[in-house]
This record gives sequence, structure tokens and C-alpha cells, in this order.
Amino acid sequence: MRIFRKFLFPFALLYGLVMRFRNYLYDTGFLKSTKFLFPVICVGNLSAGGTGKTPMIEYLLDLLSQSYKVAALSRGYGRETKGFILLNGSESAREVGDEPLQFKSHFKNAIIAVDENRVHGISILKNRFSPEVVLLDDAFQHRKVKAGLNILLTSYGDLYLDDFILPMGNLREPLSGAERARIIVVTKCPADLSKIEQDKIRKRLKLERYQKLYFSYIEYAEKIYNEHEEISLSAILNEKISLVTGIANPIPLCNHLDKMNMYFTHFKFPDHHNFSSSDLQKFTSATRILTTEKDFMRLKNLISHPGLYYLPIKMKFISNAEGFNRELSQYVLTEK
Repeated sequence: MRIFRKFLFPFALLYGLVMRFRNYLYDTGFLKSTKFLFPVICVGNLSAGGTGKTPMIEYLLDLLSQSYKVAALSRGYGRETKGFILLNGSESAREVGDEPLQFKSHFKNAIIAVDENRVHGISILKNRFSPEVVLLDDAFQHRKVKAGLNILLTSYGDLYLDDFILPMGNLREPLSGAERARIIVVTKCPADLSKIEQDKIRKRLKLERYQKLYFSYIEYAEKIYNEHEEISLSAILNEKISLVTGIANPIPLCNHLDKMNMYFTHFKFPDHHNFSSSDLQKFTSATRILTTEKDFMRLKNLISHPGLYYLPIKMKFISNAEGFNRELSQYVLTEK
């Protein structure tokens, strides 16, 4: 596959030039970028998927909702609808997308909406619901909105500087796009990542003076859940499990289950996969099905299986979480 991608270099070069020119037009003001007069925080990445945007949005919702009226806006990737939709929690993933539905399930009192037109969506949110802060999910390349604070995520072991532009690599835009970020978070790190390793990554990223760098890891819950009950993960170690994933990078989850000596058969599907009836037949015969929370949002309306559970995750900082929280709070206070 990597050898084949080398033949795509001319297309990657062309795509990179187009993206550089597009960014130049926005940077110089030739293309309009709307700046709102209240705090707008964008979470995104340079690479195509798999950097942990959903746990980061949930972290921000939890952090900021303690002091402010917060709204989260996504485009609702993979949904079969168009336009602005305000979630009430009863929607299906096909109507609003799996990630927004997951946000709403965790933060029932939060304002969660979808709109592929971010300017339109933010305007409706502000006029109808008066949030004090708006979080934009996966909008780093959506240059029609000029967010007040850009948070750029990059996965440990797959840093954006080691990648190449699409279609030869997985970068959505050239590396220079990272300069728009004020905060960069290296996600999915080992929880015990040493200070020496952190400093090596810091030097390699060659941060601008205005940029702050943080390191985070994924913490897996000790229990699995569905809409009716919860079970200790350790209680099912001896069972044969069907693990179903439709995420960009399921390797960390598989590694976690392997470390627990869990016996499972992995059914791997593409990110945001819409499961067909033939897909479901592959794993619904199992007594217990384990999946990610994002996939659970899609599967729960497709199958009525009593053994369907999800394993929650949280993003946590290896160190200096206080510094990250303080910087977010200072930005919001300054922009309000």
C-alpha cells in the first residue's frame, strides 16, 4: 500500500498547492472568514481522522460547562440530513451523526447542534440560545469561520510532521497549517510518557513562540455499559467477545483488551461506517458484543441485542492539566 502511494506523489503535490493557495486567500482576506464577537474554540487536526477529537470536545464540555453556557457544533459526519438541527437526544445517528449524539448523551443539558455550514450554525446558536462559548468539532480546515482559539490534535506515534499530504499521505493540508493553532495536544500517548520523550517531540514540532504544547492519554473505563445496565470489564474476561469498531484507529483499544487478556474476535469497519444488514450478520450471533461508544450510537438503533455494550473512554493530560485549563479560562474571559 505504501509503495502504491508513492505513485500518487504528483496528485499530492497538486492537492498541496491548491490547499496552500486556499489558505493564502483566507490569510490575506481575499476569501471571507467570519469572526464572531464571543468565544469560539475550534478542535481539529491536520490528518484525516483518528486523533481523539471526540474525547477532547467532551473534556472541554465538562470543563467549561461548570462556569459557562456552552454549545457544541458539529457538521454531523455521515448523517442523512442537511442543515441545522438542535439535538434533544432522541435522534438517531443517521439523523445527526454519531459524535454529536454521544455528546448529548453525556451532557444532557448542553446545547448540541449540527450544521455543515458552521457560520450559519453559530449564528443560529447565538441568536436563539445565547451560549457564552461555542465549541467547533473538527473544523480546523473550515476557514469560513475564524475561531478565536484553535486546538490542534496530533497522535503520538503518528505525528503530523511524519505524514504527507493527501492522497500520498493522510494530511488534509500542508504542515504550515499548524501555525494557526495556539494549542497543540499530542494525544493517545503512553500514560507514563517520560519528560525526555516529551522534550524530543517538542523539539521536533518546532513550535512557534505563541504556541503551547500538551500531552494526553486515553483512560479506559473499568466497566462496560448499555442503556440498561453496567458490568465490570473484569467480569467478562473469560467470555468470547465480538469486538466491533468503526473508528479510524482501533489499535489502542485492541491493545488495551489484549493487556487485560480478553479473548475477542475483532470485526473492523471504516470510520463512521453505516452498518448494513450483511455487516450485522457477521457479529450479532455472539452472546456479547463490545464496541466503542461512538459505534454504539449507530448500532443501538440497528439491532436489539441484549449483549451489546460499549466501553467509555476519557482524555487525560499526562501533566500540566492545570495549565491547559487555565489557558482555556483566560481565553474565554478575555473574549467575553
